[in-house]
Amino acid sequence: MGALAWRWALRAARFPVGSGRALTAPARHPGCGPAAGAAPFADSASSSSRDEALRDKRAQILSRGLPKQKPIEGVKQVVVLASGKGGVGKSTTAVNIALALAANDSTKEVGLLDADIYGPSIPKMMNLKGNPEVTPKNLMRPLKNYGIACMSMGFLIEETAPVVWRGLMVMSAVEKLLRQVDWGQLDYLVIDMPPGTGDVQLSVSQNVPIAGAVIISTPQDVALLDARKGAEMFRKVHVPVLGLVQNMSVFQCPKCKHETHIFGADGVRNLAKTLGLDILGDIPLHVNIRETCDSGQPVVISQPESDAAKAYLKITMEIVRRLPVPPA
Repeated sequence: MGALAWRWALRAARFPVGSGRALTAPARHPGCGPAAGAAPFADSASSSSRDEALRDKRAQILSRGLPKQKPIEGVKQVVVLASGKGGVGKSTTAVNIALALAANDSTKEVGLLDADIYGPSIPKMMNLKGNPEVTPKNLMRPLKNYGIACMSMGFLIEETAPVVWRGLMVMSAVEKLLRQVDWGQLDYLVIDMPPGTGDVQLSVSQNVPIAGAVIISTPQDVALLDARKGAEMFRKVHVPVLGLVQNMSVFQCPKCKHETHIFGADGVRNLAKTLGLDILGDIPLHVNIRETCDSGQPVVISQPESDAAKAYLKITMEIVRRLPVPPA
């Protein structure tokens, strides 16, 4: 990692540059405990005082209200892809939809942000390596492939290095990936959300005006439970949900062409009816989708005439049709 990129990553985590010392609890030595005869309720009183201080602090924060949403400089519309549950093909879908947005209209500029700090996968899927350059304005310059401007924590750490950060540090890093990046002029910024409904989702939803959210799920009951939570979360924070995508909907045997619904049939369609949302389309369970993303050549680019690529293109057209009119 380049020195500038590494320093940027450390600042994102609020670590002091140049400090390699770990934070450890102070050692307790014999004779350093509470003095004999100390009040038995001293610890209890101290704890009560701390609790009261925390309550006062929480009340001050809540009195300020939610943060004001601020557009990302140069970005016209933000589309987030979420799933609630991991392992349902959300990142694969995000990559192919970003590419399909550019393929459907060559006049549009598209960016892709990997908001999964703990498990970034966009660098591999987009066949990108290296550290972003830093502009004179101290902004990170996205890496680019297939015409898509990409940013990910994966560009700032070693491929095998784990990110062991607490929630506040992750939120700080996401904020910097959004705003301390020279995105240029983008018509669409696709954000690949991490699984769950936690800090990252709330941070992005409350700080950035989002044109629409797309929920990805397999038809499996366990995945549908989390997909519903994801949709409800966006509704609570007033983010319009454009619709649901049923991923890995059916497997067709390459030899006999027999179709098998490995994860169940129409589960996402039934959920969409329950929530009053649209189904944007189905994506089959096909080995080519997995192989092309693993090799850094997503199916929309490498096999544009395939059924899988056409499914992504159709879903992308449905997304664009439901987006509000972008600002001039």
